[in-house]
Amino acid sequence: MNTNTNSYAVCFGEVLWDIFPAGSRAGGAPFNVAYNLDKMGLNVQMISKIGDDELGNDLLKQIKSWNISTDFIQIDEERPTGTVLANFDEQGEAHYDIVQDVAWDHIKILPEHKVLVTNAEAFVFGSLIARNEVSKNTLLELIEHSKFRVFDVNFRPPFIDFDFVKTLLGKADLVKMNKAELRQIIEFLGEEYADEDKSIKFIQDHFDLNEIVLTKGSKGARYFVKDQNYTFPAVSIEVNDTVGSGDSFLAGFLSKRIQGKTADEIMKQAVSLGAFITSKSGACPDYTYEEFKSFREEHYSQTI
Repeated sequence: MNTNTNSYAVCFGEVLWDIFPAGSRAGGAPFNVAYNLDKMGLNVQMISKIGDDELGNDLLKQIKSWNISTDFIQIDEERPTGTVLANFDEQGEAHYDIVQDVAWDHIKILPEHKVLVTNAEAFVFGSLIARNEVSKNTLLELIEHSKFRVFDVNFRPPFIDFDFVKTLLGKADLVKMNKAELRQIIEFLGEEYADEDKSIKFIQDHFDLNEIVLTKGSKGARYFVKDQNYTFPAVSIEVNDTVGSGDSFLAGFLSKRIQGKTADEIMKQAVSLGAFITSKSGACPDYTYEEFKSFREEHYSQTI
């Protein structure tokens, strides 16, 4: 859609194929955010790496067909394109087996990355990308060039390094996490979980962190900004699958946060887009902004 040619975001991390029983889909949490940011009308650049193989070629073709830039997706001649073996449980929740030592584990920093990140309205990253030292070090360097650092916690066992999560929390301007991740972080910090408000306040104070978004699935979401907090109900929909629901929520959130909109407008967009994607199949379904807008106006008004 790309309605604003000056403003853009950068997403950093894994681009891969999610291999489901019913077929393969392009994915990776930061790429899912990029896909939906693009749908919301924001220019986006993806820094990642794929293999010099058939899966990589197919992935590039897929991304280009969506009119998303591949300018900063590197090619690895030694390692394969990333894959994730995914399946669903009876509740529609996805479970993942993430193949190790693949191309996106080895994203190298390039001089042009620093300029790109410096001028971006937001730099989005997660914790999974840090499972390998190469991509981890690239992330750490690029964070230092960003003016608005967005950390999507996105734990994927067994690839959870709490000491590094602590580092990222200390560098972030905005953090998105779900309820389970909140509990895990609090316990790692040596605190006893009491309730959402006390736990979020502890993290904010501990890391001098202004903004935290807490997602709670069917129980809605909360947005904490300094000493203020806002609670928003979930949009009632029939769940198709939950793949990428948190990623699309974050894309909706950032699409309005970057524009400097009110907390109400930001969260309405976030909650609506998360629900919209959950009602569809996969993290990157084909849709237009107009379709989403109709869904948002129809469904969100019913929850208020």
